[in-house]
Amino acid sequence: MSSSRTVRAIEVDPGMSGHAVAGLLDDAGLIRSRAWFLVAVRWRRDDTKLRPGLYHLRPDMTALQILDALAGGRVADAWITIPEGYTLRQVAQRLETYRLGMAEGLVRETADPGGLALDFPLPAGASLEGYLFPDTYRVPLRHGAEQTLIRLMLERFDQVVWRGALGGRQPAGALDLHGVITLASLVEAEAKLERERPLIAGVLANRLKKGMRLQCDATVQYALGDGRKPRLLDADLLTPSPYNTYLHEGLPPGPINSPGLASIRAALHPAQVPYLYYVARADGSHVFSATFQEHQRAIQRVRQP
Repeated sequence: MSSSRTVRAIEVDPGMSGHAVAGLLDDAGLIRSRAWFLVAVRWRRDDTKLRPGLYHLRPDMTALQILDALAGGRVADAWITIPEGYTLRQVAQRLETYRLGMAEGLVRETADPGGLALDFPLPAGASLEGYLFPDTYRVPLRHGAEQTLIRLMLERFDQVVWRGALGGRQPAGALDLHGVITLASLVEAEAKLERERPLIAGVLANRLKKGMRLQCDATVQYALGDGRKPRLLDADLLTPSPYNTYLHEGLPPGPINSPGLASIRAALHPAQVPYLYYVARADGSHVFSATFQEHQRAIQRVRQP
């Protein structure tokens, strides 16, 4: 391939002047003359219309073609995959890793979504934790990509969960949409095996019905925030937080991650089982028990060397 066809990436920052852009293009060998490019900018009256973003440009493009791309905002796109079980902060960090925006920008945008027009009900004061649907998205690499990604993920949630799994209606069971997504996020965090998602949902649903504390380790990890640990200590279970289900009955105030569809379906249709307890094996599977005594014996078996 000739050098004239080699694609070169040029990033235009918000507020960058025509002179600064001309310097970028000249340094990259994309234009022959800064002066001619600036004449074209002034002639086209595009000095204030050069849109920020990451552009893929070629040296064989004319100055006017480049100007058209910059003024038209024809930025490069990026594919970004958000795994199931990611928290808002993890989504934000991945956004920054892909150079799609700043992590703090996404966290800020999702902390108070009151100004967003949502097609599904969201409790007053709730953040978008749990509602950014995990999937793969194509996002333009330009200023405001945080808002674009949020919009795409909310639209996907509306399509797959609210209109898809729920048919555009609140769930028929004891939990509303927020409760289902919250329960699903616990299942997402606790279940390592696909077949165990309905079982874990069944255990948590049984404990909710009996008024038992859920005592879900994943909620403590969420309460610890950036201080998450590979293994919780007894002192961690006393972490003061409304999300700590060792201290508080019922579900936490909201989701602790973005659950996938399998976990949401498990929360909607928990397995009808007698179990009230489970303990994890080393391979990620769980031993389920109906009584506390059985649970204690299961713990001893699991922890034997």
